Amino acid sequence: MLKNIFNIKTDLEFQQKCLETFQYQYKNVEVYKKFVDFLNIDISKIDKVEKIPFLPIEMFKNHQILDKSKTSDLYFQSSGTSLQTRSKHWIADTNLYRESISKSFEQFIGKTKDYIFLGLLPNYSENEHSSLIYMVDFLMKKSEKAENNYFLYNHLELYILLEKLARENKKVILFGVSFALLDFLDSLKLNQLILKENSNFIVIETGGMKGRKEEITKDELLRILQNGFKTEKIYSEYSMTELLSQAYSLGNNIYDCPSWMRILVRNTEDPLSYEFLGKTGALNIIDLANLHTCSFIATQDLGKIIHGNQFQVLGRIDHSDIRGCSLLVS
Repeated sequence: MLKNIFNIKTDLEFQQKCLETFQYQYKNVEVYKKFVDFLNIDISKIDKVEKIPFLPIEMFKNHQILDKSKTSDLYFQSSGTSLQTRSKHWIADTNLYRESISKSFEQFIGKTKDYIFLGLLPNYSENEHSSLIYMVDFLMKKSEKAENNYFLYNHLELYILLEKLARENKKVILFGVSFALLDFLDSLKLNQLILKENSNFIVIETGGMKGRKEEITKDELLRILQNGFKTEKIYSEYSMTELLSQAYSLGNNIYDCPSWMRILVRNTEDPLSYEFLGKTGALNIIDLANLHTCSFIATQDLGKIIHGNQFQVLGRIDHSDIRGCSLLVS
């Protein structure tokens, strides 16, 4: 079955599932079929992942990309300004998305019920079309902790709660977009407050500096957050509106993909060819949880593969739109 993506254990199984998914989406996702046909590709000759056409992520802005056998009232919308055309990703199977969230989190972080979840984010009712907020809200509901909450601007309230939970030796995860995490630390400095070291405290930054603060490197951001939050490492989460899976970094800006997600690095001068291990290029993402839209996405992010299924994100292709989690609260 195509849905049985969470049992993939080998590269051969992943390759086979990709080829099955490609054939299914070519037949059932009209926009993707038109794109493949436009490239004059003989689909009978697609016998390995590298031959599969990757749909430019911009297509989500102007087209409804959805399995013709499905309908959906739920969609996620990319962050952006009012002057921009924003991507929409229609979700036909919420159970598949939730299972992807759960299994990725438990693979890389731990059991959901072990943690209290706090968010430096708008709450779900304020931004119901954000995939990030849907994910955090789902994790909160699974954990069933009374302390779960959002604290976008309530910095003092968040500080007091973090100190209380540290004294109680409770496990805490704070999700936040980058600029909001920095704003929180700036607020503490202004009020001469310092967080105490807490080995049970995990900070997961989700990107998001674009258009909000002066750009700094990811390594510099992680260093500032690590010093400010008094944690040994800063975790990161990588996903986007057009994906239903998440990669996680447990420090050092190196991300791991779950077994149903892969990164290929395409040559920025020749989008049909791929770079070798360690070479920088544009990221193509395979997300098999995108069963009813498109699992093969050519993004505008730059990065490189470090080893196996590990990768780094290094920035964005010049002239790509300003978009990202930082604009959730604009």
